[in-house]
Amino acid sequence: SSKWTVRERWGGKRASEGFLEEVEMSVKGRDLVPSIMSNLLNPDAIFSNNEMSLSDIEIYGFDYDYTLVFYSKHLHTLIFNAARDLLINEHRYPAEIRSYEYDPNFAIRGLHYDVHRAMLMKIDAFHYIQLGTVYRGLSVVPDEEVIEMYEGSHVPLEQMSDFYGKSSQGNTMKQFMDIFSLPEMTLLSCVNEYFLKNNLDYEPVHLYKDVKDSIRDVHIKGIMYRAIEADIEKYICYAEQTRAVLAKLADHGKKMFLITNSPSSFVDKGMRYIVGKDWRDLFDVVIVQAEKPNFFNDRRRPFRKVTERGVLLWDKIHKLEKGQIYKQGNLYEFLKLTGWRGSRVLYFGDHIYSDLADLTLKHGWRTGAIIPELRSEIKIMNTEQYIQTMTWLQTLTGLLEQMQIHRDDTSQMILQEWKKERKEMREMTKNFFNSQFGSLFRTDQNPTYFLRRLSRFADIYMASLSCLLSYDLSHTFYPRRTPLQHELPAWSDRPPAGNFRIPFTQGVAQAK
Repeated sequence: SSKWTVRERWGGKRASEGFLEEVEMSVKGRDLVPSIMSNLLNPDAIFSNNEMSLSDIEIYGFDYDYTLVFYSKHLHTLIFNAARDLLINEHRYPAEIRSYEYDPNFAIRGLHYDVHRAMLMKIDAFHYIQLGTVYRGLSVVPDEEVIEMYEGSHVPLEQMSDFYGKSSQGNTMKQFMDIFSLPEMTLLSCVNEYFLKNNLDYEPVHLYKDVKDSIRDVHIKGIMYRAIEADIEKYICYAEQTRAVLAKLADHGKKMFLITNSPSSFVDKGMRYIVGKDWRDLFDVVIVQAEKPNFFNDRRRPFRKVTERGVLLWDKIHKLEKGQIYKQGNLYEFLKLTGWRGSRVLYFGDHIYSDLADLTLKHGWRTGAIIPELRSEIKIMNTEQYIQTMTWLQTLTGLLEQMQIHRDDTSQMILQEWKKERKEMREMTKNFFNSQFGSLFRTDQNPTYFLRRLSRFADIYMASLSCLLSYDLSHTFYPRRTPLQHELPAWSDRPPAGNFRIPFTQGVAQAK
């Protein structure tokens, strides 16, 4: 409650007068909440990691799934059910796992999975596990067990996922970065839960591989594609803003291309639905079944032209023509045929690794990440309850640092109470976003591993392409100058009372 006073809450504990006066000065920071509410974040804004001017961009490239087109909640249920049935019918898993249904509120993107221990968890930018977010099956693993298992909460570099988030060459962790991976994480957890509840001895590595193969087959065998094409209105979220974005770019004379891993007929039906039957007129080059990220690295695969009926032609490709559809190929041949190189190209995708990493590291393209979760998280951050909780959490953190110099028993007892309350409020903050794993972007106090990779591989990021409609095509995106730790005074060095400010509130005001 905001009604209590420092003396009402702690004066009865015989805290020293000096202690109480210092605390009174510090908690005046809570009066900042009303001013924060008038400087809320814009969920439709474009956020910048690296300075970039749209006036320099001549060519715009796009992924298809979760970039140009968004899917309804029904799609993840479809993928979960289809993969679950493949486990039963083709991998001989117990039919009883059919009783498990997809829970859209269980997992978030960016989580790591320990393949050998069969545990799903959230890891921060420094490779530390966020305690309280480690799940074996559908149950949280006690902190003490996690610490004993990993000899602390740090995951060594050699155990982390590889460059593309995969568990390979000795890496025991797999990172799930794709939006399509949400049903995969949930299915893994459900099958683990079944084996654990029924005391069945199983090999976690085999389970991981079988679930991965089943999810892959939902795509490769065309199960997902056929279902969407058969009921396109059920699975695709119609959004005329996609066409508005493409039309805006075309009106300004921008070149556009599409590189997707999805098949030709699937992309054609989806684009006809959200853009119109003339959608190919907007694109200078269309490439399907590109097999990213291999497309960006493998020089050996040539392009093949695809006819209207999906027939692959054997002609050697000397030019990528507008209005045609091409399959496979590689980026090196693409650059040779188009001449579209360097920082005048901006490519948008939702997968930080498969879509963006190689382009920014090896080829110098500018990159834009589509993060649909951003909009809902910002709306939560704009609520008064969240702002009030975060403001007091930051105040508590400052009090702990500032007041720890008081070594008397009463002061130390109050400090212990604060630590307990801080832990409880961190849990409350996590629950605002997702009860199991919290925010996609933050652990308790650090950025997540997901955000670390997003910051490295994306020049700009946004909730959807529609955010571009709010900006002029000569707009320059400037990243906020975030203070480094040594550029901020310690809590104990901060000016008292009226000059007291909370870092969180400054960040909110700057982000407006």
